[in-house]
Amino acid sequence: MKHPLRPTLGIDIGRVLISAGDQPGDTSFLGSTEAVALETPPMPGAFEAVTMLVEAYEGRVHLVSKCGPGVQQRSLRWLAQHRFHEVTGLAPRQVHFCRERREKAGIASRLGLHAFVDDRADVLLPMAGIVELRLLFGPQKHQHPPAGLIPVLDWETALGRLLTFADQPVAS
Repeated sequence: MKHPLRPTLGIDIGRVLISAGDQPGDTSFLGSTEAVALETPPMPGAFEAVTMLVEAYEGRVHLVSKCGPGVQQRSLRWLAQHRFHEVTGLAPRQVHFCRERREKAGIASRLGLHAFVDDRADVLLPMAGIVELRLLFGPQKHQHPPAGLIPVLDWETALGRLLTFADQPVAS
């Protein structure tokens, strides 16, 4: 008897886990000093939500971020400084980086992700047919999200959707 497959989750880092404040870029990492970048706060409720999601998804949670080598290293240092892995239980080996936004869909396919949280529609749209649940995180410029994307303003809203999804069997 074949057991139903349990869902796997992907989460972006910039403007989803790490707050950007009023910065137009992905995080205040861009154009700031190392000290300022490392002091950037997490998004409200992010660590608590990820902790609950790591448990609900039985560790099948991955971070997937697009950035250059410098921001990648700062992101890793930020995660370490904020004790992200210790607090949330997400394993460091489950953090993935790419250089182009379009590469996230390939990473989602390779990892077998069933749900993904990102603040950019242009990242989530190419995941159609790959990722079943695509959450568009945070305030957006456009009132109506593209078809297939579910807008979630904050981690409280995202968490409700993702916890419900964690309990559902998914197609292999």
